Amino acid sequence: IDDTIQLDTTKFDFTSIYGKIIKNSYASPNNYITINKGTKQGIEQDIGVITAKGIIGIVENTSKNYASVQIILNSKSNINYKIKNTNYFGSLVWDGGSYNQVKLEDIPRLVTLFIGDTIVTGAMSSIFPENIPIGTIKKYNLNVSKSFYTIDVELFNDMSNVKNVYIIYNKNRPEILELETKITDDQ
Repeated sequence: IDDTIQLDTTKFDFTSIYGKIIKNSYASPNNYITINKGTKQGIEQDIGVITAKGIIGIVENTSKNYASVQIILNSKSNINYKIKNTNYFGSLVWDGGSYNQVKLEDIPRLVTLFIGDTIVTGAMSSIFPENIPIGTIKKYNLNVSKSFYTIDVELFNDMSNVKNVYIIYNKNRPEILELETKITDDQ
């Protein structure tokens, strides 16, 4: 897939801004990229960043013309995922290993898995729309004592060679956050 492909945001309630990566780290335990868009362009904390191939990470800090993005290759990253064409979801984490691979957690042993199954973003996030590509299952093992799989996923993005990104913003996120705040305040 070409990194310069246009993202069709008419399919979901998100807007997108095209940007470029000006700095990339992918070999430390907590990796970040810097992009050439900031508050002047409407970028703020907790906005998703993707490419035409799939997910990159979440904006963490901004300045007037730049933003730092915590990428999925970060030990603090915790992205909601699902197995494509199912309702099975969990958390995507990075264990500091390979720059092109992440691990999936929370998939119970009753789920039928296949090498090559596609992993996409889940519907449990106001940051990313559902079904943004992440990668494919490379291998899996069953942890019998916990009744959950350990799953290795090969990323669609080559995180060592990413240049062009889309910064995506959920137009409904302020309303969702306001509602969730009311729920928390009532408890």
